[in-house]
Amino acid sequence: MAKKFEESGDMLQEEILKKLRKRYTKIVLDHWMNPKNMKKIENPDGYAKFTGICGDTMEIFLKIEREIIVDCGFLTDGCGTTIACGGMMTEMVKGKRISEAMTVNEKKILEALGGLPKEDRHCALLTVITLRNALADYLFNKREPWKRLYRKSNE
Repeated sequence: MAKKFEESGDMLQEEILKKLRKRYTKIVLDHWMNPKNMKKIENPDGYAKFTGICGDTMEIFLKIEREIIVDCGFLTDGCGTTIACGGMMTEMVKGKRISEAMTVNEKKILEALGGLPKEDRHCALLTVITLRNALADYLFNKREPWKRLYRKSNE
């Protein structure tokens, strides 16, 4: 009986994956199933948390040295496409100057992923808004570093 149940579960999983492969690119599925840089970074130099129109929330953590993003992580309670967009964004900005990271937009994330269905494209927008807020947080705190210490004490 247990073996039949296991086989049934395997068949269901394969059917779901088959449908996903028709809808999403290999790149999207790879980022979805094997998230890249999905992590919290302690004491980030730039941080933002934003909730999108769909209700998904994303947090972005930036470590920056000499205006270069040396590490980037994200967390989300969102769907697979939100995870894919977050992971792709981290790969796009890691090692880049702040000015280069500011040019990352929804279109560039969607192109890098090979596209998303129309109803999932808002996930790229959520990612970009959160990234820009994290960059703004870094720039704001760079001018007034005491505010970063204040934020840390209130977390």
